[in-house]
Amino acid sequence: MTADREVRATPRPPDIADQTVVVIGASAGIGRETARQVRAGGGRLVLVGRNPDRLEEAARELQPVATAAFDASDTGRLAEFLENLSGPVDHILLTAGSPAYMPLDGMDLTEASRAFAQRLSMTLGVALGSRDKVRAGGTLIFIGGTGGRRPGPGMAIVGAMTAALPALTANLALELAPIRANLIAPGFVDTPLSASLLGDRLEARREELRRTLPIRRVVGPEDVAALAVHIMVNEALTGATFDVDGGQQLVAR
Repeated sequence: MTADREVRATPRPPDIADQTVVVIGASAGIGRETARQVRAGGGRLVLVGRNPDRLEEAARELQPVATAAFDASDTGRLAEFLENLSGPVDHILLTAGSPAYMPLDGMDLTEASRAFAQRLSMTLGVALGSRDKVRAGGTLIFIGGTGGRRPGPGMAIVGAMTAALPALTANLALELAPIRANLIAPGFVDTPLSASLLGDRLEARREELRRTLPIRRVVGPEDVAALAVHIMVNEALTGATFDVDGGQQLVAR
């Protein structure tokens, strides 16, 4: 070591202990796994889910400080929930919603418009309702995706949302500061939602990904959850989109 080099102590990594995390879409998949990891790290949870039975099951496992059963696409109910939220909280994760695959051949314009507006409304609804509820340095985390970056039949709505959410998140990071805003963009994640979309093609898709992905395994909700928790505790991160797809975008179709 040279004499003139400044010696600095390695900072203690931040952790999630004693922080309060609101998970909207907490009863299954990425939301529930993130809640598990927060709870394992000593964090407190507020769980929101559309299905009361599944939410109750999650609550029995995770022992949150509060739960609320409603559909987050109901922007009036979402605003009411956020208004009544005991604050300040540290982080809000929004995982609610599913991709809308709609080929132009047979597309219903009303349904397509609803799918697009619903996702934007939920994202903006969380942003608007959280301004006086999330502490400075806390973060809003939204879930997007990477699949829509490649055009294809049925991908118009998904592709538009894939492009819109990073821009929206970056702008929110500026307007909400010092609250942070970040976006996670997964590729295929092995969740109950994926199973419901693929049906009897699920195992074939898993095997294809095991064979072709650079990581040689399928991305699971625990991978996305670990990234979400990291974004929560690393207060230098805002306005960014974080891909977690096991290298899926690097593999030619």
